Amino acid sequence: MKKIFLPVIILVLSLTGCNNKSASYSLNWHTDLKEALALAKKENKVVLINFTGSDWCQWCKRLSDEVFSKNKFEEFAWNNLVLVKVDFPRNIELSNATKYYNQQLADMFGVEGFPTIILLDKNGQGILKTGYLAGGVENYIQQLKLYIPKS
Repeated sequence: MKKIFLPVIILVLSLTGCNNKSASYSLNWHTDLKEALALAKKENKVVLINFTGSDWCQWCKRLSDEVFSKNKFEEFAWNNLVLVKVDFPRNIELSNATKYYNQQLADMFGVEGFPTIILLDKNGQGILKTGYLAGGVENYIQQLKLYIPKS
């Protein structure tokens, strides 16, 4: 029994990343802007809204792969941002209420293409509208830092 148990533990640890030396954060993408703003105010953070076509938009996928999926971004987000994902998928079914809500947000922020990234201060005031930026996670974080108010 012990001979089987130890290899199973090693396999589970390697698959779950417990042997990874870097911190592992989990991005928490909200879908309700009002809730996100309340949390941002409480935690003194900035809201990042990601307008995306997650299952079809190539630039959205690149932004996710090159920035949002990286540990450096996760750590930065954990300390500075409340994240909101407003998705416009083509092959994932959303409820009519969600589709309507997402479209209302897109109209409110003048979204004309994907990805569109909006930064709001903790009071809901717009401070940046951008999209995909080349240069990877380090460059993206540096660009966001230029617009995040110092606490």
